[in-house]
Amino acid sequence: MSSSETNLVKLSQWDALILESLKSLGWQADELLRRVRDGELPTDDSKFKFDYTRLTELAGSDSAAFEHAVRHGYRIKYNTLRGIASWLLLAYGHEAELNLEPSRESVVAHLTEKERDGLKAVLSYGWVVHGKHDASPETTSTYIIEPLVRG
Repeated sequence: MSSSETNLVKLSQWDALILESLKSLGWQADELLRRVRDGELPTDDSKFKFDYTRLTELAGSDSAAFEHAVRHGYRIKYNTLRGIASWLLLAYGHEAELNLEPSRESVVAHLTEKERDGLKAVLSYGWVVHGKHDASPETTSTYIIEPLVRG
């Protein structure tokens, strides 16, 4: 594991989803940090019904760690299939396919090379991303995200 990976802040899946929801509004890091700090947050009318004050609490309890997560990235502490699909929707705007068949649980996503690398960077340990990017970096390829070990 590289030192940059060990320095990543760990967020709960829910906190990561809330953060990605705010990032999708197009706010740059400084504006996002200021709005969270000052409690100038929107009301979420999406299917998620996020309570953005959760991030204000998180930033208040450890402002340096929260700022690091916003500016430099984070790793999710524990992922679920539906959480991965939701993260892909919020972070990249991609609807993913869920396979919930026992012993074959996975998420299928169509990602660019950069998006694949971004997903791999945030996934909690215990998940793998299968697939090879056969096209140019800007085009999408199909990836399968699944548990490393199946029960």
